[in-house]
Amino acid sequence: MGAPDTAAPSPVPPVAAPPSGRKSWSSILAIVGALVLVAGGAAWWLLSDQVSAPFPSQLAAAHYIGAKTCAECHARQYDAWKGSHHALAMQVADDKSVLGNFANAKFRYAGITSTFFRRDGRFLVNTDGAGGRLANFEVRYTFGVAPLQQYLIELPDGRLQALSIAWDSRPKGEGGQRWFHLYPGERITHGDELHWTKLQQNWNYMCADCHSTNLRKNYDEATNTFRTSWSEINVACEACHGPGSYHVAWAKKEGDWKRFDAAGRGFAVAYDERKGVVWTMDAKSGNATRSRPRETAKEIESCARCHARRGQISEDYAPGRPIGDGYRISLLEDGLYWPDGQMRDEVYNVGSLMQSRMYAKGVTCGDCHDPHSARLRLPGNAVCAQCHLPVKYDAPGHHHHAAGSKGAACAACHMPTTTYMVVDPRHDHSFRVPRPDLSVALGTPNACNQCHTDRNPQWAAAAIQKWYGRVAGGYQNTGEAFSAWSRFAADARSRLVRIADDAAQSAIVRASALERLAADPTRFVIELAARALNDRDELVRRSAVGVIAGADPGIRARYL
Repeated sequence: MGAPDTAAPSPVPPVAAPPSGRKSWSSILAIVGALVLVAGGAAWWLLSDQVSAPFPSQLAAAHYIGAKTCAECHARQYDAWKGSHHALAMQVADDKSVLGNFANAKFRYAGITSTFFRRDGRFLVNTDGAGGRLANFEVRYTFGVAPLQQYLIELPDGRLQALSIAWDSRPKGEGGQRWFHLYPGERITHGDELHWTKLQQNWNYMCADCHSTNLRKNYDEATNTFRTSWSEINVACEACHGPGSYHVAWAKKEGDWKRFDAAGRGFAVAYDERKGVVWTMDAKSGNATRSRPRETAKEIESCARCHARRGQISEDYAPGRPIGDGYRISLLEDGLYWPDGQMRDEVYNVGSLMQSRMYAKGVTCGDCHDPHSARLRLPGNAVCAQCHLPVKYDAPGHHHHAAGSKGAACAACHMPTTTYMVVDPRHDHSFRVPRPDLSVALGTPNACNQCHTDRNPQWAAAAIQKWYGRVAGGYQNTGEAFSAWSRFAADARSRLVRIADDAAQSAIVRASALERLAADPTRFVIELAARALNDRDELVRRSAVGVIAGADPGIRARYL
């Protein structure tokens, strides 16, 4: 287990996946497609202005300097960050960081009584290990801070495992200050894949990349062990900005600092998408317009590394590169999202945001959240009032609820929550209009019935019809088509083709339509995918590769 190290890490070979047996032709084609996609993404990056630094070939020589060095010049940003969830994402277990009750507290689950206690200054838990027998395990690190905190146990092979019994850190009045199991409705025993000793609870593989800075898994396939290392244990400045040694050289005018006197000031990327941008309110529409279009996704993709449902495909990703160079963002897949695009499984935020009208109009994460504290820039409806005129939208004539009530909150209707990990309600970031009529037709959830649990969707749909004199609409309008595909409806293909070929749709929606069409690559679909190979958005290009990868060898050779 690597201790925090501010020195530049040694080069690390790509992480090898555990052997999975003989590869099928389909998996080989998928690999070929992925390689083509990565090559295309790299070419796109080289031809674009995504990276501000004039010296990309020299970036490998830069090294990590640590947040305290950043604080010497950026005290305000450092002070905002140091109490944030990013700063507390992972910590060494000690009297200050551990929130749970380790005073001989007991918790019973699936026939096992676990005991949390302290000995010689250490935090320990007596619980069932990989073989099902009770044993003492030391808690080495805390994981997260609110509304729950997990605990990491180090095994001899370098694996850190996340204990499935977590501490509810909410106030007691909100039901917190207790131990609870993350799978309360199940019976997870030592033989289950979800047991804390198994792969699905392995920090190195599942969690580490998003909770520490400059994380290197360092998996050794030959010995099946980890030597995971980081520069800083938490999510610090350089997790988003990249290694800062060139920037320090520029700031202190040291060495050949003039080489770094460009937009990035020694960083690989300058987060300048909002620099000089103003939002001007249109009194007639009640909505604000960005002074100039957002031309890049640098800021959003930086957040997407950890605030999107994604898989990691490379450890060589660096801030400023297109997100697809290191990660595969999940599309609007059945099981992850509802047919209309609402979040269903634990998909986090960015996949939802990419569907929204706000994203299409140029809004970035930093327009609503302070990038360093991660808190909202303004409380409650005030953050929405930055772009939506309160006299029109924060009024009973719009939301039809009593002023100051729960139903009058913008987020209640346009960002309904789904609770994950038992105690963690998270807002859907697609900013959609509530559609109880789709709940009637498709069985999807809606914000109205999330509050009015004693009523049915028909009642909610009728209320909206009465209020506005029409069925609710909105920016997102693909629920029926995606549902039709899931139900094998006769017109499903033609519906998806129209969506995939509609430039007015969001890129993630078009990519999701193409991904579904890969299961039935007709000639027309292949021609559509061939055009999409040159799309500006990498999600669309990726799905286009998937369509053509399923065609005959001649088609693959022609296009891929």
